[in-house]
Amino acid sequence: MKIDTKHILAGLAAVAAIAGCASSGPPADLDAEFAAMMKSSFRNQGIAKVDRLQQDLGQAACSSATPPPPDVAQRIEAEALASIKWPAGGQYFGDWKAGEALAQSGRGMTWSDSSADTKGNGGQCYNCHQIDKKEISFGTIGPSLLNYGKIRGVKNLSDPASAPVIQYTWGKLWNSKAYSACSNMPRFGHMKLLDESQLRDLMALLLDPRSPVNN
Repeated sequence: MKIDTKHILAGLAAVAAIAGCASSGPPADLDAEFAAMMKSSFRNQGIAKVDRLQQDLGQAACSSATPPPPDVAQRIEAEALASIKWPAGGQYFGDWKAGEALAQSGRGMTWSDSSADTKGNGGQCYNCHQIDKKEISFGTIGPSLLNYGKIRGVKNLSDPASAPVIQYTWGKLWNSKAYSACSNMPRFGHMKLLDESQLRDLMALLLDPRSPVNN
């Protein structure tokens, strides 16, 4: 087949021109234009407010095409760890059955959802994780959580030897960036997506030996 060099060169020139347009202007100007475009494209609707577009340090650093430098990542994790609110009275566990219902629920935090507090929200855990081996519909963005407590040696929720795992799990649910600066996991407690009672139920789902997660 004969190659039309003229058309190939014309196509390459067009691609170069488009790339030049996309990268023209100082980065600060492009950032300002992008911010203005985002602001003009959204509006307050129900419980979803435009202030959700404002990024904190972790969101901004992890939105970049390249990972944040080590010192920034360490700062993000340190600030996230300091933000964790530990459960009142050291009570980490609730009802694993309620936790399973939360894990299955995708309710809350949308423009059409009239939920005024966290009680109307779900955890949406199955969107990213395998949790119950009987469940056939689950996401794979996050690791499987089957046998989460069993694998980590949690045989008794009151065993002092399990305290590090229990505290880590609570911290991960409260603010996942405490342990991974660019974690994609929702910061359930920090962002007020779920309250302490709901987090206790999820803790029971993950760690209670009677939970289907660990059987």
